[in-house]
This record gives sequence, C-alpha cells and structure tokens, in this order.
Amino acid sequence: MCQSEARRGPELSAAKWLHFPQLALRRRLGQLSCMSRPALKLRSWPLTVLYYLLPFGALRPLSRVGWRPVSRVALYKSVPTRLLSRAWGRLNQVELPHWLRRPVYSLYIWTFGVNMKEAAVEDLHHYRNLSEFFRRKLKPQARPVCGVHCVISPSDGKILNFGQVKNSEVEQVKGVTYSLESFLGPRTSVEDLPFPPAASCNSFRSQLVTREGNELYHCVIYLAPGDYHCFHSPTDWTVSHRRHFPGSLMSVNPGMARWIKELFCHNERVVLTGDWKHGFFSLTAVGATNVGSIRIYFDRDLHTNSPRYSKGSYNDFSFVTQANREGIPMRKGEHLGEFNLGSTIVLIFEAPKDFDFKLKAGQKIRFGEALGSL
Repeated sequence: MCQSEARRGPELSAAKWLHFPQLALRRRLGQLSCMSRPALKLRSWPLTVLYYLLPFGALRPLSRVGWRPVSRVALYKSVPTRLLSRAWGRLNQVELPHWLRRPVYSLYIWTFGVNMKEAAVEDLHHYRNLSEFFRRKLKPQARPVCGVHCVISPSDGKILNFGQVKNSEVEQVKGVTYSLESFLGPRTSVEDLPFPPAASCNSFRSQLVTREGNELYHCVIYLAPGDYHCFHSPTDWTVSHRRHFPGSLMSVNPGMARWIKELFCHNERVVLTGDWKHGFFSLTAVGATNVGSIRIYFDRDLHTNSPRYSKGSYNDFSFVTQANREGIPMRKGEHLGEFNLGSTIVLIFEAPKDFDFKLKAGQKIRFGEALGSL
C-alpha cells in the first residue's frame, strides 16, 4: 500500500505540474476575453503569427485550453497595406543615382521577365526612378490594335475569368464570386444616365441591361508586375460617370483571389461607366498592394490611396455637364489610364446574345488583341 502511494506520489506531482500551465493559460485567456476587440486582436497577433510559422504544430497544444488562432484571411486583412503602398509610392519617386539604375532595373527585368525591346526607350539610364520605369511607354508598333473585333484587351495581362453575368454574381476566379452591386455600387438615378433600363426589375443585373434581348458579360484581366502598366479604351464608347471606392489594397494575384471572397469589392477601385453601341459599358481599375495610385488621364479630380477614408464610402463624379451633354468619348485603343506596378481590370458590359469571347481562361493576352466580337 505504501509502495503504491509512493509510486502515485510522483505521478500526482507530475500531473499537477502539467495542469498548472493549462490553469494559468485559462486564466490568461479569460482576461483576454474581457478585453476590447482591437486590444484582443493586438494581443493575439504574436501567438497567431508563431502558430502559422513554427513547424510541426508547435503551438497546437494551446487549442486544448480554448485558444484559437486568428484566421489567415483576417490576419492578412490586418496588415496596413494602404500605409505600405503609400510608403512604396514615395520610395518609387526617389531619384536613383545614374550608376545604380542599370543594376536595379536589370534585377527587376530578370525577376519579372520584362521585355525591354518593346519599350519606347530601351536605355535603362533614361528612367530616373522606379515610378518612371514602371510606367514606361511602348513603341507604337509593339501593340497593333485589332480592327476586326469590336472589343479588344485594354491591357497586357492574364485572363482570370470571362462569360455571362448570372444571378447578379460575377466570378473573380473559377468558383469564387462577388456581388455585382457591391462591386459597382448602387445605381445612380435613372434621370442622370443616358442608358435607362429596358424594363423595371428588382434584379441589379437587369437594371444594367438597356435593350431587350441583350445579355450582361464580364471579363477579368490580371496585370502582373512585369506587364505593361498602362490601360486603354477597349472599344468605342462614351464615359459618363466615375465612381471611386476607397478601400483596402490587398494583393489581387490569382492565388489571393481564390483565397479571399469578394476581394475586388474590398479593394480600392475606380469604376468608369457609360455606353457603347450595344448599351451599358463599364471599365473598373482595381488597386492592389503597392498599387494605390490609379490614374485616369482625363480625370484630374481623381485622388486615390488617401490616408483616411470611411469604410464602404464612395465618391461620384459625372462627366455629363450643361456644356457637355454626352460625356467623354473614347476611341478603341486610346490611352485611358495607368497603374503604378500591376493590378486588375474588370470589364462589365451588355451585348447581344450572339456575342462571342475569343478567349481561354488562364491565357496571356496583350493590349490590342481581340477579346470578343459579334
């Protein structure tokens, strides 16, 4: 009896020693649960980062005492991407010494596969800073504009998705959708627009279709850091309205687009809407990490990536005035705007039912090549 008690003595003491950290952690977690949400998120950050970085699930035993790591998506959304993008933008404006330009730009060219033979100026010493290099122009013959097809690619990039818009939901990548109304924002009053809806309908998609028998189509083009960063008019159309959504500046690469639902609705974007010969037409430039700067050449009042903004807010501007009743006419292939690095272009437009895309998902495309035709 004494021997069994003697044997159980060390076991009890060991069990007590093992239970002590759990009790202490439970008390600590109880204190954390009483904290405000911002403070709780701040205190959970270090453990969460370690949870995902350390090998072999080193911190998984913490789950036994009630602790749960912040999700990867929530963790990524907490990164101050707007602040980082503004800092990157200022760094891009710093003039590089003449001797440093070639090695810096050569490293970028090698990393992202940039074809400098297409650049209007091939001499790397010509570009005073990274911003000028990112926004380099192309030789006129480098991107011939297709004259046969009615809609061309507005930029270089990769086709992420395309097709008809169904149930007011649009695919950002295969299997991951976002709301059309959340992306474009609520429709402005019918009186202010040159394209009244074909019929009154509760569906947001149907509100955008202006002619009987037409369908609504979409196309998503991802611009990688090594791509040509300017974008052009994809067709002959008239821009009547601009809506600017301040927002996050998360990465929009295809992997991230599969990971975060409604990514394009969270990010800062500039929506240009108007009409073409078949009805409603829109082009949206979506910002991304280090791409807070979105420039529209004819819109001098547009300022993106401001330090402060209200979540969910947007700013409207109409190009239809007393002096200009039609808006801004754009010709197919005409310069429209530019990004600082890479990002995403989303086209949403209506066309007759026999509109046919000349694309494959995942294919590389260049500005001026055909997107589709009737």
